Amino acid sequence: MAADGFPDRTLVGTLDDGLTARELRDASRTGAALIAASGARSVVHLAANGPAFPVALFAAAAAGVPFVPLNYRLGTAQLRALLKHHPGAWIIADDRHAALIPPDAIRTYTPRSWCEVTSGQAGPAREQDPVAADPAVVIYTSGTTSAPKGVLLRHDNLVSYVIGSVEFGSAEQGDAALMCVPPYHIAAVSNVLTNVYAGRRLVVLDTFSPGRWLELVRAERITNAMVVPTMLARLMEEPDNAVPGLRTLAYGGAAMPPRVIEQALRVWPGVGFVNAYGLTETSSTVSVLGPEDHRAAAASEDPGVRARLHSVGRPIPGVDIEIRGGDGEPLPAGVPGRVWVRGAQVSGTYAGVASETGDGWFDTRDLGRLDRDGFLFVMGREDDTIIRGAENIAPAEIEDVLLRQPGVADAVVVGVPDEEWGQRVEAVVVPVRGATLDSEGLRAEIRRYLRGSRTPDRIAVWDEIPRTATGKILRQDVRAGLSR
Repeated sequence: MAADGFPDRTLVGTLDDGLTARELRDASRTGAALIAASGARSVVHLAANGPAFPVALFAAAAAGVPFVPLNYRLGTAQLRALLKHHPGAWIIADDRHAALIPPDAIRTYTPRSWCEVTSGQAGPAREQDPVAADPAVVIYTSGTTSAPKGVLLRHDNLVSYVIGSVEFGSAEQGDAALMCVPPYHIAAVSNVLTNVYAGRRLVVLDTFSPGRWLELVRAERITNAMVVPTMLARLMEEPDNAVPGLRTLAYGGAAMPPRVIEQALRVWPGVGFVNAYGLTETSSTVSVLGPEDHRAAAASEDPGVRARLHSVGRPIPGVDIEIRGGDGEPLPAGVPGRVWVRGAQVSGTYAGVASETGDGWFDTRDLGRLDRDGFLFVMGREDDTIIRGAENIAPAEIEDVLLRQPGVADAVVVGVPDEEWGQRVEAVVVPVRGATLDSEGLRAEIRRYLRGSRTPDRIAVWDEIPRTATGKILRQDVRAGLSR
């Protein structure tokens, strides 16, 4: 559609060296013809982000085989185990992973050689579209609390998400989006699809640094960007962080510290902020707190309205959200429970495992609540709940208090084994640059807001909190560090 609608518009890459919509389609068709002729059963991408990624994504779809982006940051044993799930694969891998390529691989290319082989004459166009219910993409969950699971996203899941989120050709001629999430994350897939559909040029920053991010925003005339909360926090610390031309900044992947978003609204008043909440199993975003929601909440004196600044907004079109109790029954507004979602974009299906959607509803296993106007507040993963004695404690409740304290840049709360209570509450905080934190003073502040059982027994001060590349806290690593 993009190649027919705006064939000469650059959609992937920099101003000086990018692929037009026609070139992206032709490269994808060439790749699809090669993949289909080889008999490959999937296309595995094991490399950093770049132009090879979107070409491989569309080529796999046109060839009728699933696209499988793997986390190139995983250890050798983990990657070998994942590769065994995809015999007879067409593999695109960087040089440092060459030794991991299994002998049953159909073909192997580096990102550079893949781009070279697909940049020639366009291959024949497929006469028949892939079956809507066939797997389009397999993305493995992060495995921060268990072994990674392969989430199956069908073509109809992804198409539903794109059509429900973006208007075709809605971007202006000079619009450009900056993406700095890794290719094995659902946000990378959804960003490619939605920006191509909108007609917006996509620029990739594979390794984030605040200086390089700001440099690209200015040099590439970026109008739209997406970051995780830790990235925005670091951008706010830069002395020269002007972003001329930036109109929209989306964020998600983890909880946003209140101090950071409130500061960003002041520093970048002309930018429209979007908080996007979603999961791999839901083909990306299911709820959005848009720019006007941010501004209204920040300007309001009503505590209930102002609190929405720290919500993830309301469901996008085509998605329903319910909060349910342990018995599976819906709960009224304001009562916390588990977040359930329903919609055509929701998969909830895993490789080798039956669908978990049941009656069409998917249990996210996130804890949350809806306010009276349908704004969703996510309170963390149920798996992260600390059980102290007979009391269930949500870490997010304590983390929220810590993140509101002056001088606290980041915080995490975990449960660690305790002979008397089963688990005790401990926390790690990271100071704002140049600040000094007093652990006992922070514990006293928590006691002002929460019951004594929710006050951490210990608060450690670290230089940084271990996170995935997409901002999720590695709580297992935090517990291990606290036990040392």
